[in-house]
Amino acid sequence: MPSASSAAQRKGLILALLASTQFVIVLDASIVNVALPSVMRDLDFTQESVTWVLNAYALVFGGFLLLGGRLADHLGRRRMFMTGAAIFGLASLAGGLAQSSAWLVIARGFQGFGGAIIGPAALSMVTTTFEEGAERNKALGVWGAVAGMGGAAGVLLGGILTQSLGWQAVLLVNVPVLSVIWVLAPRILPESRAETDEPRTFDVPGAVAITAGIGILIYALVNAPSAGWGSGQTLGLLALAAVTIGAFVAIEQRQSAPLVPLSIFKLGTLRGANVVGLLVGASLFSMFLFITFYLQNVLHHDALRTGLEYLPLALTIIVSAGVASALVSTLGFKPVLITGMLLITAGLLWFSRVSVDGTWLKDILGPSLLAAAGLGFSFVPVTIAAVAGTKPHEAGLASGLINTSQQVGGALGVSVLIAVASGTLPTGAAPTPADLTSRYQHAFLAGAAIALAGALYATFAISSKDSRAFAEAARSGEAQTAVPVA
Repeated sequence: MPSASSAAQRKGLILALLASTQFVIVLDASIVNVALPSVMRDLDFTQESVTWVLNAYALVFGGFLLLGGRLADHLGRRRMFMTGAAIFGLASLAGGLAQSSAWLVIARGFQGFGGAIIGPAALSMVTTTFEEGAERNKALGVWGAVAGMGGAAGVLLGGILTQSLGWQAVLLVNVPVLSVIWVLAPRILPESRAETDEPRTFDVPGAVAITAGIGILIYALVNAPSAGWGSGQTLGLLALAAVTIGAFVAIEQRQSAPLVPLSIFKLGTLRGANVVGLLVGASLFSMFLFITFYLQNVLHHDALRTGLEYLPLALTIIVSAGVASALVSTLGFKPVLITGMLLITAGLLWFSRVSVDGTWLKDILGPSLLAAAGLGFSFVPVTIAAVAGTKPHEAGLASGLINTSQQVGGALGVSVLIAVASGTLPTGAAPTPADLTSRYQHAFLAGAAIALAGALYATFAISSKDSRAFAEAARSGEAQTAVPVA
């Protein structure tokens, strides 16, 4: 029998490997941001079409997350983790070698597919490896720090690589990292799958319906600013997404072994955490995007300088996530989550005061630190709440749900805020720095409203009783049973 210290060391290695992989996945959602001007020049993208370098990743990633979670539960979490890592690494190689715009967009789509397989498998292995309570809270604190830092570090690393080696490096850097992870995975990660009496069959109609529904929804959202929110295309796609997701619900009610047992939504904390997770994603993605736009388009900072200016934000996320993981065990996830959302709100309100003749020190550093603290305080408790009380065989499903919520939220936030910002520009003329500053001010203000909505929703939708019970169980070292139905 292994000693307690050796068991702890093994768990530490498992967490390090899984968190490193999550870092790569989150990082790749933002690392190409500062490389987009170079990509446009080399591959003849237009200003409108280059956004699909970002959108292809988000679209496929969000569409396949629930499928990825269920595959992990049924076919083996380590097996699917390694499969996803292989797909992600090969797609990164293909993207770095891209010779045309279509080639790069397709490669980014396959990256998103690999990420959708890896993400739920990795998070479900965290929840099944670490016992619910203080141990899992600490592990998810690391997970939250890595997830939050990945967005900021993506811009930092993207700037450094683009400036020194070219845009191709932002994709090729994944290849050696994923290769090492793929080699280490069978040596470090234990294999596990759902232990359930349900027949081990796969809900193909449900998988097709939910993947198509979420994919259509994200496509509609990311394309709405260019097509028009009131256009026939946008309204038609949103209606089609609603019908497809409705068909998925009907399918699940009739399946003996559904892809998503609808009974999981009886957990009030899980429901609330996923809605708040959607709003956290909307705040995070849009904040990074408009900070980058302001630094490069108004202050005229180059890619390397822009990346370096994200460093304080990234470090603050790491520290605040560690603090949040400890606070969740003493105060519960609800007060920590509400505090985090209010800090994000305050940071975005401060960002809304950026000036056309501003500086990084005056206009960016302060609100960056405030919003980063909020992100650390939000990621950790919302992830804990999303998986708290679920049964081991539901780990992949719960992980897929919270990842999906954050990804759909990111697409929604970016689309809505770009539409808000675009509506403030004068028509028929090239925007001046003053026009762009006004545009970004409105976007940050709208982002603050989204974050405030998250704080208010968490206040009323997440049970204080459940939060206190979770903290008591964490302090006593007891594994908690399912969170009561709200």
